[in-house]
Amino acid sequence: MTKSAAKTTEGPAGIVALEQRFPQGSRLLDDELSVGIAPSNIRFWHWLCKPAWMRNAMFRLNEKLVPGVWALFPCRKRFIEDKARDAVDAGVKAVVNLGAGLDTLVYRAPVLHELPAWEVDQPENVATKRAGLVRAMGAVPERVTLVAMDFDHEHLSETLAGHGYQRDVPTYFVLEAVTQYLSQAGIDATFGFLAGAPAGSRLAFTYVKRSFLEGRELGQLQYLYKQTVKKKLWLFGLEPEEVPAFLAPYGWHVLEHVDSAEVAARYIPGTGRTMRSMAIEPIVYAEKR
Repeated sequence: MTKSAAKTTEGPAGIVALEQRFPQGSRLLDDELSVGIAPSNIRFWHWLCKPAWMRNAMFRLNEKLVPGVWALFPCRKRFIEDKARDAVDAGVKAVVNLGAGLDTLVYRAPVLHELPAWEVDQPENVATKRAGLVRAMGAVPERVTLVAMDFDHEHLSETLAGHGYQRDVPTYFVLEAVTQYLSQAGIDATFGFLAGAPAGSRLAFTYVKRSFLEGRELGQLQYLYKQTVKKKLWLFGLEPEEVPAFLAPYGWHVLEHVDSAEVAARYIPGTGRTMRSMAIEPIVYAEKR
């Protein structure tokens, strides 16, 4: 994972924070904490977008640059939160959010409030998250451990063990918008770690389609391609039909595998808004057997 990847966490966080400017009932995701923990530049834009016309202008600008990007992040966070409920019902006893960035899942989802959680990311992002949590909540909750590490050069098992995580506990693992930033060595190390998870653990992860990384299916996302692939920020991808075979050697079985359009169709209609979600990042929900 390149150091530049650490800077990408503010894009999704900014959209989720600005989504809070829509009235309750028409939001894709209710997440006021996303504003509270955000760095000052995001909080400034949130303040600036208080007038509906400014909020709507920001939405249109994002959609012009990267069509479908606005709905992508809050919709998949809703999906991951829904799967957290399923994971808890299935017996998981801990949460490990890999590449957590400014995500608020373990604070936002009531079903996770009684579980110990580890949020792992690059040191720069962990420092920003810690400062935001202290500002918004007074302190990092005792049940949450923030873990700073480099996915490509440090060992997850050793690093997490050093922060109190016990590998024999069934866990809900989350890798949202992480895999595309990893080198092949980083993928091998991350999923090698996940191979050691106990039976009954659950995993939610996103990936970018290889057809996009190879420039074969860009659609209206030429700008995104230039900013991510051309700059060698996004490195790894899969094709949907490859996912079961990719996971099998690590002992994981696909429970649900949906593209972003399907995820959006679950959550957008209830808002009364007309939107689309870009179709290059499917999400997988899997079980360790």
